Amino acid sequence: MSLVSERPLVLLVEDDRDGRRLLAELLLAAGFRVEQAHNGMQALERARDLPIPVAAMTGYAPFTQDPARAERAGCAVVLCKPCDPDMLAETLTALIMEARGRRSA
Repeated sequence: MSLVSERPLVLLVEDDRDGRRLLAELLLAAGFRVEQAHNGMQALERARDLPIPVAAMTGYAPFTQDPARAERAGCAVVLCKPCDPDMLAETLTALIMEARGRRSA
């Protein structure tokens, strides 16, 4: 197995092209492989075959003010924009490790 395929995969969904590019660069530098989508429909198409937990990083007030709403939408965790890049990487790593643990149990 190559080192590239051992890196955890993240599906990045961001409608702002510049924001998506910046986040992708941060995630790549943090050691992730990154798939990108520019909207929810494209994300659903790409996520169909990916067993991934969902972390939302959003400025959408109802999600940030009511985490239960985000949980009902399928999000394992909600981070508020702007988000510290280190916190984002740590959160994604923890979610991926937890998901891997559930799959191997």
